[in-house]
Amino acid sequence: MSNPKIDPTAMFKIGYGLYVVTCHDGKKDNGLIVNTVMQVTTNPDRIMVTINKQNYSHDVIKKSGIMNVNCLTEAAPFAVFEAFGFKSGRDTDKFANCAPKRSANGMAVLPRHINAFLSLQVESYTDLGSHGMFLCKITESEVISSDPSMTYAYYHANVKPKPQAQKKKGYVCKICGYVYEGETLPEDFVCPLCKHGASDFEEIK
Repeated sequence: MSNPKIDPTAMFKIGYGLYVVTCHDGKKDNGLIVNTVMQVTTNPDRIMVTINKQNYSHDVIKKSGIMNVNCLTEAAPFAVFEAFGFKSGRDTDKFANCAPKRSANGMAVLPRHINAFLSLQVESYTDLGSHGMFLCKITESEVISSDPSMTYAYYHANVKPKPQAQKKKGYVCKICGYVYEGETLPEDFVCPLCKHGASDFEEIK
């Protein structure tokens, strides 16, 4: 009997939404792009949010115990993903060019490009190795519009920039399309958008 194989691309068939999770470190608002938000129970409603431990927001939320999930719409431009996915809140004010609204918990709510938000309070935390899983209860939620939600598939097909026609020396992330320019990709390189490692990059030919 042959050994079963694992095809990592099979996981690409799992449906994901895309969200901006916002928090506050005591001095400034922060936020990041997340694709792992899920309602896991009803009665009572419980929401699971998983965040890479390398993200600044992970530590902020683990300390504060509160966050907002902003549900992006298909109208969200790539600039939103650049602002919240390509930069670190450790050294960047991600809301420098955005005046957010506020929910009752004081956390930021994006003023546009969302169709709903949920305010969450962390009830438990599980260390999953590379990521931390926050199990939360809902303290506030509101539907903003009926615009369709942004999915990972829609982002890949319609939002992320298409590869440029001219050749360049570099490596492209097979997960999200991020391009690293350079002769050699460092072995410990982590994609700033989707947080996958060097093994998920391929050389641009």
